[in-house]
Amino acid sequence: MNFSRPLRLSVAAPVVQAVFRLVTGFLFACHGAASLFGIFGGTHGRGTVPLLQWPGWWAALIELVGGILVALGLFTRTAAVICSGSMVYAYFSVHQANALLPIDNGGEPAVQFCWAFLLIACLGPGAYAVGALLKRDAAGELDDRGAPVPTS
Repeated sequence: MNFSRPLRLSVAAPVVQAVFRLVTGFLFACHGAASLFGIFGGTHGRGTVPLLQWPGWWAALIELVGGILVALGLFTRTAAVICSGSMVYAYFSVHQANALLPIDNGGEPAVQFCWAFLLIACLGPGAYAVGALLKRDAAGELDDRGAPVPTS
């Protein structure tokens, strides 16, 4: 083993970023699916949210659609901003009234999802995003950030 050469984790950054995006989007979509369709035990074990009920049904729709878009890497930044904003709303309208800190008011998932989606919105989708594949087809070769690769 060669210890003189520093470990370069930055090489794996686009893949780790993509896995983070995929897992975060998938888990968020599962919350939406549970609320809308009653799978995974429904909303906190209580079934589905009534159709078009404000804000629960709309939040569940954002969770499902936004989570799927983020997981796929399609319209990632826009979807991530909307998902992050929905979690800010959820925290301050549902959780924060019960206690100041997330540990006391049950708002840890809302806070964690909010910051995770904000990070995804700022950093972009990483590698293996459907959006980048579609751009690549339309504009030629793109790098991991979605920028055109210079041709010689």
